[in-house]
Amino acid sequence: MSAGLYLHIPFCQKRCDYCDFYTMAGRGDLFAPYTTALLHALNTAPLPAGSRVDTVYFGGGTPTMLGAARLCTLLEGIRQRYTLAPDAEITLEANPIAITPQMASTLRAGGFNRISMGLQSANPAQLRDLGRTHTAEKAAEAVQIVRAAGFENLSLDLMLGLPHQTVEEVLGSIRFAAQLGALHLSAYMLQLEEGTPYAARYTESDIDEETQRQIYLSAIAELERLGYRQYEISNFARPGYESRHNLKYWRCEEYLGLGPAAASCFGGRRFAFPRDIDAFLSAKRPWSLCEDEGEAGSPEERVAMALRLCEGLDCTALEQACPGFDAGALIQRASRPELKPFCTVTGRAVALTPQGFLLEGSLIPLLLWG
Repeated sequence: MSAGLYLHIPFCQKRCDYCDFYTMAGRGDLFAPYTTALLHALNTAPLPAGSRVDTVYFGGGTPTMLGAARLCTLLEGIRQRYTLAPDAEITLEANPIAITPQMASTLRAGGFNRISMGLQSANPAQLRDLGRTHTAEKAAEAVQIVRAAGFENLSLDLMLGLPHQTVEEVLGSIRFAAQLGALHLSAYMLQLEEGTPYAARYTESDIDEETQRQIYLSAIAELERLGYRQYEISNFARPGYESRHNLKYWRCEEYLGLGPAAASCFGGRRFAFPRDIDAFLSAKRPWSLCEDEGEAGSPEERVAMALRLCEGLDCTALEQACPGFDAGALIQRASRPELKPFCTVTGRAVALTPQGFLLEGSLIPLLLWG
């Protein structure tokens, strides 16, 4: 089976008010040494040289802050160490304000073939409130630029359930994104992250639970009407354009994460680099920094991950992957009449409905342990 690679680029022009990722504003002085440190981590990674890699994801932060030349150097380093599948999915996260025609052309020529861009909203007031530096018009311009450079596979991110956001505002943003020709849309429900400026301005009382429910269900219906098939709680795609890299996460397949705060699932274990760029830059043996997070692929983890997907949980496959685990009780619990609005059971397959996705956090323990 092929592995995936994730490279974390923690630099941003400006931290967005809602973001809790490990990022930092500016720090152009670190771009060159950080590129060198990533290459060192790549060349000492536990995935053996020559292994087949079929997905690569550059996330952040704003990876485009590094510049096209450094990004292409990193991708070339991956090619030199590993066997990239001919149809490998190579994704770059991008901020609409950072994309120029020259950058887009260089990235496409260097082998990148998928762009994931943070639109978040087409509403000017919501973009300002989120601390975003782009406008909807700038996002549309950026899409035109990457299309002209030869990028067909484009994903856009949207945020749902913002304070005082209405259903109609969300539907307007969805229609705007669809008009731009995105082949993949991620629509994430807002999480108020402690310690962020956004969480200092708003509390849970500013986010109405019933409105969030209506927004989520209306978004699913509108996306399906526009031809986007839901395949995960927050992800929708035209047929054949699902994120292959993210599917590795949800299917508990192997991937390595490089860079501070980057997580891995490899060799039956989960581990992650600490949120410490100085330690990463100075490490002679970077993988020794990783903190072990336990066994990968336990029955509980596989259930939780699989039920994020619309394809759901194949209980026979679960029992094969986890000898000794009997999924019969889980199927019985999912078949209870009171859970019918939230779960579907087809033979030995269990899946959550859109209503069930809204209650995922409480449903999964119920299905596992009753």
